[in-house]
Amino acid sequence: MVRTSVTNPLLETAFRIPFDRIQASDVVPAAAILLEEARKRLDALAAEPGEPTFEKTMKALDELTEPLDYGTGIVRHLEAVATYPELRAAFNQIQPEVSAFYTGIPLHAGVWQAVKAFAESAEGRELTGERRRYLHKTMDTFRRHGADLKPEDKKRLEEIDVELTKLTTKFSEHVLDSTNAFELLITKEADLAGLPPTAMAAARESAQRKNKQGWRFTLQAPDYFAVMTYLDNAAIRRQMYEAYAVRATEPERDNRPVIARVLELRRAKALLLGYADFADLVLEDRMAHSGGRAMAFLEDLKSKTVRRFQEENRELLEFRRSVEGISAPEIAPWDVAYYAEKQRAALYDFDEEALRPYFPLESVTAGLFQLVNRLYGITVSEEGGVPVWDPQVRYYNIQDANGEFLGGFYADWYPRENKRGGAWMDSLITGGPEPGRFRPHLGLICGNLTAPVAGKPALLTHREVETIFHEFGHLLHHLLSRVELRTLAGTNVAWDFVELPSQIMENWCWEREALDLFARHWETGEPIPDDLFQKMKRARTFRAANAQMRQLGFGFIDLLLHVRYSAEHDGEPIGYSRRILQEFSPAPLPPQHAMAAAFTHLFGNPVGYAAGYYSYKWAEVLDADAFTRFHHEGIFSRAVGAAFRENILAKGDSEDPAELYRRFMGRDPNPEALLVRSGLA
Repeated sequence: MVRTSVTNPLLETAFRIPFDRIQASDVVPAAAILLEEARKRLDALAAEPGEPTFEKTMKALDELTEPLDYGTGIVRHLEAVATYPELRAAFNQIQPEVSAFYTGIPLHAGVWQAVKAFAESAEGRELTGERRRYLHKTMDTFRRHGADLKPEDKKRLEEIDVELTKLTTKFSEHVLDSTNAFELLITKEADLAGLPPTAMAAARESAQRKNKQGWRFTLQAPDYFAVMTYLDNAAIRRQMYEAYAVRATEPERDNRPVIARVLELRRAKALLLGYADFADLVLEDRMAHSGGRAMAFLEDLKSKTVRRFQEENRELLEFRRSVEGISAPEIAPWDVAYYAEKQRAALYDFDEEALRPYFPLESVTAGLFQLVNRLYGITVSEEGGVPVWDPQVRYYNIQDANGEFLGGFYADWYPRENKRGGAWMDSLITGGPEPGRFRPHLGLICGNLTAPVAGKPALLTHREVETIFHEFGHLLHHLLSRVELRTLAGTNVAWDFVELPSQIMENWCWEREALDLFARHWETGEPIPDDLFQKMKRARTFRAANAQMRQLGFGFIDLLLHVRYSAEHDGEPIGYSRRILQEFSPAPLPPQHAMAAAFTHLFGNPVGYAAGYYSYKWAEVLDADAFTRFHHEGIFSRAVGAAFRENILAKGDSEDPAELYRRFMGRDPNPEALLVRSGLA
């Protein structure tokens, strides 16, 4: 039976998405219909008779893919959070044709002619503000995506993009499957020495869910980082580290040839479009504008960090030898987090696990909602009975101070075997103006946080709290958007600007007044004791140079692979990446280390963070500087919150991001703020 728009839930845009009715069998027929309709709209736009107008040309282009975005976006999301073989197969089946369609939009000669004709019209020449920016960015985007290429080159470009879509999808699947394939079962309690009770309880429940005796550990973040940070048994730490470091290199899930081919195709695409390398292609319309400027930015931060990085690593070895004797060996990579935690406890009398009872998930989210109410006047409230993709998922509504319904979001916080790792935000529906109202937005946030165990609530680490605040910052960027055109709305901004709204939210996780909103002991309701808070603050910059160098290392791998790497001169990309990363590692990396094989930021998406990983540090400079205004005028200041909402969160990409930042701060960013915050000034 072919399902119609009545029976196929992917064919009709609904704000209450019927996740309980979507089946794998819906995917292929829905994609076929959505693609057919989108092609008709594309051809109609190109054939529109008479004088081109903004409504008939540019507005039509902006709305062209909305139903397709909705349907395929839901499928992509479900494949990431609730995958199963039939869904994966259906997703893989539609990906090439969907990718080819999106690639083909700028290559459609009739549409390109219509856009150019409108630009030359009286209305086009007189556009101002957001509409003018949209026209200019559209023309730049079309040119950068091959609109002026010869027919044979357009065909080649489409082939490249389709193959990239297939390869990057396969890359992500390999990482998920490889991560799930590993388990470590420990049967002797003595081998668990050093682990916090929360980690032991989680491992015990994990084993019981698999009908096994003992304690089960996976490569999911909560398990992995607990073992690497606290477990006394170095042999087990090494076993976990080595398994993690070679994910997606097994014969049946080997990402090494995938990476080599992706890099080859990205380079070919850049050259075909007239760019020196893939970084210059990707960064032309971002704040950095070129791979060279992004590289110079990383080099500058590295030069200001490397001396302290080397000192920190000498101090860590000296600490180990002060405890174990002068003959204690050099620090191995599976020792770094373990001895660093011991060193931090000795220096600051601070154990991060001591904070965990003060961060029950329910209190953290309630405090977060209270914070954004103070800053932005918005109210977040949970609604039950909304269809979801997993029983753990929660749904929330957001209303403005005047009662206007702004939108809603789903929250999916815990790891599952059918869900990819990491934390992220995504948009499902982008609203916009219509007579009498602004259509609401719909989004989601996902994480892989510590789950409830042993009858206790989910008790989080401070880093996990920062993760929630970070992703909620992205969500606010989407839900508070007030932009006319979908293409310029919400998080559709330059990637080196997109992390500003998310990273700035992490600052409140370090402020006493903000913590008192939510950091309450799950049993007693008491706030964090002042002595523990002071220890936490003092320890904030502990090994800050190592944290910064780690991020810089990822940024350098990314840019160098996409700018300078040559298979002929540099060998295979995993070895090349390992040699680069060694300079940024506090310990010698083992020869089999293959971190890049699981680097989904770079290779799990046709573009993603490829040639753009530096964006995290770029935006960190912006967020550290921007938060100084909150610090000076009040961390709960409604006036500063209103200015940030109006100039950053509401504006999307409707204006140049550098100008939006200047409007909020009254000046260009000061890079010194990041170094001061990190203790590296």
